[in-house]
Amino acid sequence: MPTADELLSARTVQDLARRLAAAAGPRSAPALLACASALDGLTFSGRVAAVRDAALDDLPADWGAFEASVRAALADPGFAGWMTFPVGEAVAVRGLASGPAAFEPALALLRDLTPRLTAESAVRPFLRADRDRALAVMGPWVEDPDPHVRRLVSEGTRPRLPWAPQLPESIADPRPALPLLNALYRDDSDYVRRSVANHLNDISRDHPELAVETAGRWLAAPAATTGRVARHGLRTLVKAGRADAMSVLGHAPDAPVTVRGPVIATARVAVGEHLVFEYALTNDADTPAELVLDYVVHHVKANGRRTPKVFKLATRTLAPGETLAGTRRHSFKPLTTRRYFSGEHLVQLQVNGRLRGEAAFRLDAG
Repeated sequence: MPTADELLSARTVQDLARRLAAAAGPRSAPALLACASALDGLTFSGRVAAVRDAALDDLPADWGAFEASVRAALADPGFAGWMTFPVGEAVAVRGLASGPAAFEPALALLRDLTPRLTAESAVRPFLRADRDRALAVMGPWVEDPDPHVRRLVSEGTRPRLPWAPQLPESIADPRPALPLLNALYRDDSDYVRRSVANHLNDISRDHPELAVETAGRWLAAPAATTGRVARHGLRTLVKAGRADAMSVLGHAPDAPVTVRGPVIATARVAVGEHLVFEYALTNDADTPAELVLDYVVHHVKANGRRTPKVFKLATRTLAPGETLAGTRRHSFKPLTTRRYFSGEHLVQLQVNGRLRGEAAFRLDAG
């Protein structure tokens, strides 16, 4: 993964300063040049904020002149990539501070800016300020010829977009954005469809029934790609074993399969080693069975209780009488995100959301 310096380096900011100064006519960009030499030690979000503020200092305070300067920069093909990300944030700050008349023009400027990288974070302050007004502006973008703009509609309105402020109003009620997703789930671009699926997954975290209902409606009027969109959009619910999510994707929770396992090959495991177990599933029906196979490790916590975590194994269609068998090696290497404790742990298989079989093993945390 690129570092903060690689994404928004001093050289990138110096380049941005030159391009914005050229776009603004006789103006220079002293704040950006000073900012470029003061980035060491800042996180990526810290760099974005510093460059955003410097750009606001260097660009005109008047909205009309500000917009003209950014649009002049857009005429330069070299004004692209990560240097544009904090400029989008500056557009949001200046647009919202310039009064109601700048609301729609600022969003239109972000629409034109997003193909250079993305304005997915910069549109969110407008949604927080007036969601209905922002959605009214963004709605027609679902028909934009540029897939980056169409993706901005879905990605920018996600309730829980990573590395960006959440949208509390959309977390509470995601339905106003659903018409936009309905218009995009069959989009020609995989880039757009992945965003739609991630938006649906965001919805599923707070409104699982609505997410399942939406996926079912899409699957009733599908394109060739809709199955993949629905599966990706419901992935959190599938991993949690929700029966309605399994059913809408064609994975019957009561599928007639015989399950063998998990059969433990390593009854005692030390941190840094692997748990090894075998499993086998046989389709007992006279029709094919659509199966999602996961396994659940119940980790012992400091208080002696166990907490489950689900891991993927396979998604397969088994013909009548067919058997799926395999061996899984589950790593217990040290992680900064998880602390292991000694004790009797459990592992279970999960077939189409239903727990099937259980085995115990001892973990020695040292």
